[in-house]
Amino acid sequence: MDRLDNTVRPYAWGSPTAIPGLLGVEPTGEPQAEMWMGAHPGAPSRTARGTLVEVIEADPERELGARTTAKFGPRLPFLLKLLAAGAPLSLQVHPDLRQAREGHEDEECRGIPVDAPHRNYKDANHKPELVCALTEFDGLCGFREPARAAALLEGLGVDSLKPYVDLLHARPEDAALREVLTALLTADRDEMAHTVAEAAAACDRLGGDYAPYAGIAHHHPGDPGVIAALLLNHVRLQPGEALFLGAGVPHAYLSGLGVEIMANSDNVLRCGLTPKHVDVPELLRIVRFEPGDPGVLRPEAAPDGEEVYDTPVDEFRLSRHVLPEGAAARDLTVPTPQILLCTAGAVHVGEHRLTPGHSVFVPAGEKVQMSGAGTLFRATVVL
Repeated sequence: MDRLDNTVRPYAWGSPTAIPGLLGVEPTGEPQAEMWMGAHPGAPSRTARGTLVEVIEADPERELGARTTAKFGPRLPFLLKLLAAGAPLSLQVHPDLRQAREGHEDEECRGIPVDAPHRNYKDANHKPELVCALTEFDGLCGFREPARAAALLEGLGVDSLKPYVDLLHARPEDAALREVLTALLTADRDEMAHTVAEAAAACDRLGGDYAPYAGIAHHHPGDPGVIAALLLNHVRLQPGEALFLGAGVPHAYLSGLGVEIMANSDNVLRCGLTPKHVDVPELLRIVRFEPGDPGVLRPEAAPDGEEVYDTPVDEFRLSRHVLPEGAAARDLTVPTPQILLCTAGAVHVGEHRLTPGHSVFVPAGEKVQMSGAGTLFRATVVL
């Protein structure tokens, strides 16, 4: 079992206080957006035996187990994060596995460097993800019903938005959403700036359902992505609630601290609210124009006290144990690799005492118990 030393990524949208507050350390004054736990080559966790990438490469079957290695290959299939949003992230979608493989092969054949700013597919893997709120957590997830989106836009009282309102009343619904998003993504940014400014001022004045979009506009003035964001469902998670983001679902996190887990990939196609590259044709190929409820997840209790967040993927499985003071120790031994992260209290995992923000990697099949009083998240795979 290895105690993990993890990298914090200082992306501009990160909160300067949330992760330091969880860790119980002084803020640096700089944004601290994500703490990565896993074996992603971009920022692998460090152990006393080397990076987690090196540890796994030295003996994949010992660390991951024969069945995990046979199913996913000689690498850890998931990446666990603490995510602290102090400002809105970019609107984005992720490809499915077939799309990722095709896109990666195409860009490799065309010789696009993996670090090129216009590169879409850094790897050949899909990136389903789950975020579980530790604090109140705001995000956007999936398309609203077009009629509801039209009513929201119309309620702003901005005349130049009327063409989009009319399009959203068209049928079929998926075609209406596609046409409006395409129009927004291909519009001249300078020509759209006045419309976005009017819409932002109206959101700020009206408040209520419009308040989240006023905040987005404050961080991204003049960006047509502000209008695109109004097409999406706003979701406010309470601590312990979660969202699952499948392939093609447009989303953005706005604020809050959460535990995030995903397939071990870095493939992102952006829709807006970013100065980075937006590949409109490829994006429109990936987005699923399917309106509906975003589906807030709550954990399902298992007999051993574990609370499981059920998702339709095998690369990761996220659960938590909330151990009250004086409770009996719990056996956490499983035949799969796992990362255990403490988010509250103080718990003992083997010989390690974990406090909030601290984690360990447990090789497949290694005997491990949890004791103490606190909350422990478990990341593993499904066989």
